[in-house]
Amino acid sequence: MAIWDVPNETIPRDKLRDLQDERFAAVVKRVYEKVPFYRERFKSAGLRPSDIRSVDDLEKIPFTTKDDFRSQYPFGLFAVPKRDVVRIHCSSGTTGKPTVVGYTKNDLDTWAGLVARFLTAAGVTPDDTAQIAFGYGLFTGGFGLHYGLEKIGATIVPASSGFTERQLNLMNDFGVTVIICTPSYALYLGEVAVNMGLAAQLKLRVGCFGAEPWTDRMRDSIEAKLGIIATDNYGLSEVIGPGVAGECSERNGHHLFEDHFIPEIIDPDTGERLPEGECGELVLTALTKEALPVLRYRTRDLTALHSEPCPCGRTSVRMERVHGRTDDMLIIRGVNVFPSQIETVLLEVEGTEPHYRIIVDRERGMDTLTVEVEVSAGIFRDEMKAMVALEEALLARLTNTLGMRPKLRLVEPKSITRSEGKAKRVIDMRKG
Repeated sequence: MAIWDVPNETIPRDKLRDLQDERFAAVVKRVYEKVPFYRERFKSAGLRPSDIRSVDDLEKIPFTTKDDFRSQYPFGLFAVPKRDVVRIHCSSGTTGKPTVVGYTKNDLDTWAGLVARFLTAAGVTPDDTAQIAFGYGLFTGGFGLHYGLEKIGATIVPASSGFTERQLNLMNDFGVTVIICTPSYALYLGEVAVNMGLAAQLKLRVGCFGAEPWTDRMRDSIEAKLGIIATDNYGLSEVIGPGVAGECSERNGHHLFEDHFIPEIIDPDTGERLPEGECGELVLTALTKEALPVLRYRTRDLTALHSEPCPCGRTSVRMERVHGRTDDMLIIRGVNVFPSQIETVLLEVEGTEPHYRIIVDRERGMDTLTVEVEVSAGIFRDEMKAMVALEEALLARLTNTLGMRPKLRLVEPKSITRSEGKAKRVIDMRKG
């Protein structure tokens, strides 16, 4: 039975735990023997591999962080010789040295199978034609999705990113049924499709989106513009890339593939583990990665876990869509502000469009927060009274949510620059 078929995701919880225990003990022994970084970490904590017998011992192990990747740049965390590494990906490195990740031949096969799992759960079949509008290259998204689609047997249009009108013409000409990209780019594709008069002609039915947080309001807007069922998926380069978790057609949480990853939710300030259902920072341990197995990696992504069964029949734990990141937090005049809080307010108020910018600056020694949001064409053309009422409603809700009063700027539709990749929502002028 193929790795992405449903029966592999309906394993009884007790048997899953036995499998996790076996794989966890094995990976701990391997990183201790093969990775000097982890060997020294274990010795500093007074640990030996024999002290780790099951998942119950997970909390004995120190966390791994992105700074550890950078300190071990480029290959210090690899657990296999370089000759066994057949692929290298890495992050953009915009805030320092990039985080480098490697894959063996077996890793690539596992990765493709895990991507095929969430694509199958989302409804993708061998009869589909899927267009990938992620960039191909060092970013893991393009190649990860490509080989997952090949596992399924779908027809692939590797369009890569950019050239939006050409993307839409290809979708129309090739009868594309599945679109894969960031949610913000999907929203832009929908707008351009309407302008080109192609929206009603497209054969799209499913969208598989990832790489950035998004809201239910944005999902509704994408579905309305493109006429699709929009699903979300989750992954990160340091652990494997896309393929850690993904939504099924029920869309009530991401099924996290626990036979390959052990998830934890911790308090981001104390590091203490939180009970099921509470929102905190996701920590992941990779059980089957050969080239780069990571133990207790702090993802900085904020979410919650739920273990009750899903109507689809899959029994794996489900994670909520990512609410934001701990390192996205802005401190404005002593107040902690998350961009996700602002987005939620903006997109819950009728009359706004799902396009906005958050601008942080410093004036006369004091931090300022300005929120720009597009309003619908009807309100923008309407009498001033409607604009004033919308502004007052937004300001009241933002102030109540954030605990501070921001500046608010309502702008006309299509005035905020669209993104063909990850949307840049926050502009922090203090970092100059």
